[in-house]
Amino acid sequence: MSNITIHSSWLELLNPAFQEDSFQKLKQQLLKERAEGIVHYPPGSQIFNAFNTTPLNDVKVVILGQDPYHGPGQAHGLSFSVPKGVKTPPSLVNIFKAITMDLGIPAPNHGDLTPWADQGVLLLNAMLTVRANEASSHKDIGWQRFTDYVIEKLSRHRDNIVFMLWGRFAQQKEGLIQGDHLILKSVHPSPLSAHRGFLTNKHFSRCNDYLQKTNQGPINWSLES
Repeated sequence: MSNITIHSSWLELLNPAFQEDSFQKLKQQLLKERAEGIVHYPPGSQIFNAFNTTPLNDVKVVILGQDPYHGPGQAHGLSFSVPKGVKTPPSLVNIFKAITMDLGIPAPNHGDLTPWADQGVLLLNAMLTVRANEASSHKDIGWQRFTDYVIEKLSRHRDNIVFMLWGRFAQQKEGLIQGDHLILKSVHPSPLSAHRGFLTNKHFSRCNDYLQKTNQGPINWSLES
């Protein structure tokens, strides 16, 4: 984790969390696993990609995911996103379907959500690393303590953020959110649950309505090819 990159605007807010014993133990656990030849995703330089791409004071929306994709080449540090050239995962396909149904925007031919992050959408996973081919393999090593801290401190630092909590796991984080914000809850976009209301939740238009009502610019949810 020595080669991490994070936007300077986050450092003051996150430095106390980086100094905690739990974070130091997390770091040592990752180093130990790598020394044993265990492959982690995303690459070390992209673990904090969400914080590097979206400066603290630009955050308008938080989309909370669970943990990174665990297949090769998929994870790049932004929740639900994959780099261009990588097949769009099923949950992201359903996110694009929901946007089409809500706003009439056609699905893009790639799954790179960086343009959203550039506009102030913090694409945050609760766990920032995962072992190759082992979903949720780092759920108990300390990441959740760190990202819970992020959610709570961010919500206290800023007003009028839209938090999108999709699925039971994300909704368990609602109690961390302090202050005046819009919380949008729905079932998860996974193929197992998306048909139970995700595709018609209109979260994207509701988000933009709220942003405009609070004198913030709306998010352009289309993705240029």
